[in-house]
Amino acid sequence: MVTRTFLGIPATAPAGVGHLRGEESFPVAARRALGDAQLRRNLGHATTTIRAKSAGVIAEVPDWQALRAAGSAIKTDVLARLPELLEQLEARVTAAGGVVHWAADANEANAIVVDLVRATGSDRVIKVKSMVTQEIGLNEALEAAGIAPVETDLAELIVQLGEDRPSHILVPAIHRNRAEIREIFLRAMPGVDPGLTDEPVVLAAAARRFLRQTFLSTSVAVSGANFAVAQTGTLAVVESEGNGRMCLTLPQTLITVMGVEKVVPTWRDLEVFLQLLPRASTGERMNPYTSMWTGVTPGDGPQAFHLVLLDNGRSAVLADEVGRQALHCIRCSACLNVCPVYERTGGHAYGSVYPGPIGAVLSPQLTGVADNASLPYASSLCGACYDACPVKINIPELLVHLRDQVPHPRGESAAMAAAAYAMDHPALYAAAQRAARLSRLTGRRGRGLPPPLSGWTASRDLPEAPAETFRQWWAKR
Repeated sequence: MVTRTFLGIPATAPAGVGHLRGEESFPVAARRALGDAQLRRNLGHATTTIRAKSAGVIAEVPDWQALRAAGSAIKTDVLARLPELLEQLEARVTAAGGVVHWAADANEANAIVVDLVRATGSDRVIKVKSMVTQEIGLNEALEAAGIAPVETDLAELIVQLGEDRPSHILVPAIHRNRAEIREIFLRAMPGVDPGLTDEPVVLAAAARRFLRQTFLSTSVAVSGANFAVAQTGTLAVVESEGNGRMCLTLPQTLITVMGVEKVVPTWRDLEVFLQLLPRASTGERMNPYTSMWTGVTPGDGPQAFHLVLLDNGRSAVLADEVGRQALHCIRCSACLNVCPVYERTGGHAYGSVYPGPIGAVLSPQLTGVADNASLPYASSLCGACYDACPVKINIPELLVHLRDQVPHPRGESAAMAAAAYAMDHPALYAAAQRAARLSRLTGRRGRGLPPPLSGWTASRDLPEAPAETFRQWWAKR
């Protein structure tokens, strides 16, 4: 029995989603990350390499800006008629032999997947890299049920074996160098050669040997989906290693967990994103492996297919006319690769499954701004993320929008209210301007203010007041 719990928009977002509970605030975690020289070297090298590669292939496309505009328009259209498209997708998947499940939150989605795996009698699943299964904590739910999840993406496998957390949407182990990866493999990978070196080709071969046997002996796979075509019920996964292709073709049962915003109306729409995504994410003209499947084909591929459509706070995001543009995200990670804050702190500092600029605007909306109050401030508002986004998400606008929703200290709220009142009364504002010139006596640029104003200048220079106000200048002329 299919239940459409998604279609009701909840008043508040579900708790415990996307953000890692118990984590430090961003300023505290970022300060510690800034002291890790090795982390900063790893991040600097990786993001610089990805940026250069991506810029090169984007420059080859004469209509890149038109493609970005098309991608943004398609996403806007999808969100405007999301229930209709999801029901169309459900009908097409069902007609092709698949089974569609609707999950309102993480707990419901995890319960569905656990029950489906148990029904097969398997105690192990192989997984395609998936942000949405990290968002809902699926691995932890499977392990609690006695089912072993095995990540098959190389970077995700490194993170899993290292009992670590991903720090990048595209390259989850970006914070690790090859010497660290070698140590992880020697310590945690079954059957690894004790003489393993840290040469990339050797490390990849070790992972390939371990995974190949796992592919051949596991009957259930779990994946996410980059896109789903409502017109035909077709699901799509794009990747670069071939592990996804193995997971999507070898097992008898395939379970796909997909955020509801990933649907696109038609194949023509999919064409746009298959041009945008690889160039913006991996710096490739096309993904080496683009896997598509529609339901079940007798004798070819998985013979049981389940699609779990996940809301998990997305309805609450959709209800915000400004915030909903975060749902345009196609998880390319371009915003992370150009962000000066991310490059210096890494993904762990965000305390969120979704790091970087997109995490700073998506995680607070999925879980509640009060639970992620520091994330909207994890940005310099330089706008590089907006310029890089292939679907033109105005992340700076979203950051400012969310900052307005963050609970503010009483003193700050009182100060802002007083400033607003003064600006609304010309005589009072002119008097305040004259008083502000006294700041020349309390400190100059580079010096701080005394308490209780010292908190403001703890991370800012105190600007020196000009010799005359604009009003004075104007009166003279």
